[in-house]
Amino acid sequence: MATKNIAGVDVNVNEEGYLTDHSQWTREIGEAIAKEEGIELTESHWKVMEFLQKEVKENGALPTIRRLTKSGVVDTKTLYQLFPDGPMKKASKIAGLEKPASCV
Repeated sequence: MATKNIAGVDVNVNEEGYLTDHSQWTREIGEAIAKEEGIELTESHWKVMEFLQKEVKENGALPTIRRLTKSGVVDTKTLYQLFPDGPMKKASKIAGLEKPASCV
């Protein structure tokens, strides 16, 4: 496990840059990770990330893309526009969560 300084805070990350301790995550860290990923966060981004965090807290695991899009938070097309090139992978990384098991 490595340590990385994100938004002025040393956090624990894995080899792919995902936080290994979600309790270290803050909105500022999320914004910094998004910037690294080339994403400028909007209210729609935050809604997706808040849903993912809520699901992990309540169920102990990330939801599937299908569950996310059926939740009414975002539709599939918009999800891919918000988080291009792997929406669940990018959204979970920015939200300080683990990499989805289904992502290579």
